Amino acid sequence: MAQKPGNTPRGSFPPTIDWRPALVAALSTADQAVGRLAGEGRQLPNPHLLIRPFLRREAVLSSRIEGTQATLGELLAAEAGAAAARSPADLREVANYVAALEYGVDRLRELPLSQRLVRELHARLMDGVRGGDAHPGEFRRVQNWVGPPGCSIEQATYVPPPPDDLSQRLTAWEAFLHDRTLPPLVQIALAHHQFETIHPFLDGNGRVGRLLITLFLVERDILPSPLLYLSAFFEATRSEYYRRLQAVRSEADWQGWLLYFLRGVARQAEDAVQRAERINELLAGWRSLAAESTSRAVPGLVDLLAENPYWTVKRAAERLDVAYTTAQRAIERLIEAGVLQQVGEAKRDRLFCATEILAILEEPTRLDGDPA
Repeated sequence: MAQKPGNTPRGSFPPTIDWRPALVAALSTADQAVGRLAGEGRQLPNPHLLIRPFLRREAVLSSRIEGTQATLGELLAAEAGAAAARSPADLREVANYVAALEYGVDRLRELPLSQRLVRELHARLMDGVRGGDAHPGEFRRVQNWVGPPGCSIEQATYVPPPPDDLSQRLTAWEAFLHDRTLPPLVQIALAHHQFETIHPFLDGNGRVGRLLITLFLVERDILPSPLLYLSAFFEATRSEYYRRLQAVRSEADWQGWLLYFLRGVARQAEDAVQRAERINELLAGWRSLAAESTSRAVPGLVDLLAENPYWTVKRAAERLDVAYTTAQRAIERLIEAGVLQQVGEAKRDRLFCATEILAILEEPTRLDGDPA
């Protein structure tokens, strides 16, 4: 049943946590999984390279929840210089998500999570895309609502607080972000829900809210690098995600929301560890092959495949700071070894891909043993 305009969610924020055994166990499982991911992250030979495709996978899946159709392969190929295969507008939305997240990680060095940073993120996220006319970087000054496309406020599934209430609610939300009394994973679960409930922007609230999960984990130094992203879990369990959000608003079911969120943390941490291990195993084998080459460009190119499985000769030459012919020979060597394959039939500006890495990155999120 839709809320009446101006209705607010049940219960106060932050809620009193009911530490039932199931919640304690879920938090313990999530903490252990994140700890394993942190350990894996510290052992990565080039963590700054592997973070890049994981971040882009998050951007694709978070944007997909909002209706874009761009794939990770299309985004990575476009960044390597390939022409957009489908909608350039979708790729622009995903690229904006990447830019906003990278900006946020850098900005945290001088500015804590805050309303100011949230506005800056929103401005970058909505620049030149659908919804870009919805005042990027500004909190809303009119009422909005959540529901099927084209629905009226009376038909909405949820009506956020009126604009006159935003300042007070956002100030309380920001103060909660800086509190240190709760376990961090529980705290960000509550903060994410509250942000989506306040819905402070006319558009882009879901994407900003998911960005903030990653930025919170970075700010608290829970992981040595930003490898944990929840959009894949939310996208794979989309109907439950929205149902859990709404159950808090209508029934104050914080217990159900926390169990769901922590399950997602555990699943995605395990998923990230498995993908990172498999990619590192591939790279280690390819480095052994590269060690046999007399050219330093071959091992250098193998390292670049951790950053993006797609490369052209021109871009590889630029990144490796070698002659075009040297990069071309390095690519030919990896083609002979079965590491790279040409994508498409272009004669000029040919595009090459390490398809085994791409396949690992594009695999759907697994929910083994999970009724969801």
